[in-house]
Formats: sequence, C-alpha cells, structure tokens
Amino acid sequence: MTTLRAFTCDDLFRFNNINLDPLTETYGIPFYLQYLAHWPEYFIVAEAPGGELMGYSAAALMLYIFTVMGKAEGSVAREEWHGHVTALSVAPEFRRLGLAAKLMELLEEISEKKGGFFVDLFVRVSNQVAVNMYKQLGYSVYRTVLEYYSASSGEPDEDAY
Repeated sequence: MTTLRAFTCDDLFRFNNINLDPLTETYGIPFYLQYLAHWPEYFIVAEAPGGELMGYSAAALMLYIFTVMGKAEGSVAREEWHGHVTALSVAPEFRRLGLAAKLMELLEEISEKKGGFFVDLFVRVSNQVAVNMYKQLGYSVYRTVLEYYSASSGEPDEDAY
C-alpha cells in the first residue's frame, strides 16, 4: 500500500530515482530545505511498501501583491493568497497509477484550508502528458511564459504554460 507522508530531510538522499528524470526540474539542497522549513505541510512524498520513494510534490502558499517593477500586472490594491506548485514528480516506474493526481488533490486541500483562492503551476510545453493530466484535473492554460525552463547542451530554452 502506498503511503503519503510529509517529506523529511532524509528523503533528500533517497529521491534520485525521481529527480533524475529529464522532465523534472531539479534544485540544490538549500532550495529543498527552504521549502521544508517554510512550508512543510506542502512538501509531500509517496512511499512504496518496500520503502522506495515513488513521487513527491512541493508547493507553497503565497501572497502576491501586484506592483509596478518594470511592468504593470494586476492592481496594487489586490492581494491574492494561492498555492503554487513548485515541483510535482513521479518516478518513471510508478507513473500512470494516479499518484500525481492524488498529490495535486492533497495540495489543493491544503491550500483551501490555508485560505488560498486557487492553485497555480508551470509545466513544460513539451510535457504533453502532464499538460493533459492538469487539464483533466480542471486546470487551464492561462499564458505561455517564453524560455521559462533553462536548457542544457546548447539547446534552446523551453517555454512553459
């Protein structure tokens, strides 16, 4: 039986099977520790019965105040609390089991309990499996962010929805 539980510091040494996927954006250990310290309730891991990590999600509840800093977007007077999915990844051998949808459901529930109005995220334009999953979960494409994801090996940067 799959266990969904809080991510711990020890998991940083156990999640390479998930993070080494080319579609997964990886970060340095300090970044993960920052999320773990600030938003522990949003950092969830799925663990298989044998103890291997199957997937994880990291998100944050954010307060965005729209201001003018080189561009205008929204209104200075408007404040909107919302959950932002920073990372959602499932190990290749555990995909197509509904884990990503379950992790998203948990993040949405947590955001709602914390007073979030909505949940947003970015996804690679080329990751059509993920794009379709998010659409099935009720998400829509709000905009395309050009060159959001950095490329390696001299390839062009990738856009995000």
